[in-house]
Amino acid sequence: MRTLKTPRLNLRKLNENDAPAIYKWCKDPEVSKFLTFYPHKTVEETQSVLDHWLEEYNNPDTYRYGIELKNSKELIGIIDVVGYHHENPVIGYDLRRDMWNKGYMTEALKAVVSQLFKDGYETIVIEAAVANIGSNRVIEKNGFKKVLTYNKELKGQNIEINSYRLYKNADKN
Repeated sequence: MRTLKTPRLNLRKLNENDAPAIYKWCKDPEVSKFLTFYPHKTVEETQSVLDHWLEEYNNPDTYRYGIELKNSKELIGIIDVVGYHHENPVIGYDLRRDMWNKGYMTEALKAVVSQLFKDGYETIVIEAAVANIGSNRVIEKNGFKKVLTYNKELKGQNIEINSYRLYKNADKN
């Protein structure tokens, strides 16, 4: 996995020293509100998750990037392939709250999509809670098309999910 560079960001492999930075946003209930995990209670909990993620780099199908500001080298988020749907990568991401609405995730998603297409994938999948307006905007700005809205249980609640696809060849839309 190589580092991806955008005008303002480096998308890089995570390392064992990243737990304190990751904890800054993983402890925030607003960040995890629409994600599969509950807010982390301690940096040790974050370190345990990070250790698991680092082990996953041994799998060549792992795409997991720390989102780092180029100018300060500050880690502000993560974007990764969280799974595969019919062999198509499914992207997930999270970002520190004070970095929302600055275009960073739009920029990071564009770079990861480009890399996945270069690596031979033809279709990319991403989903967001209908109520997560910001995330839906990021997805749509990157050209993804909504194909379906469905209900899903998340943390004991039934929520509506938008499911999007982006095709390498636009004629498949």
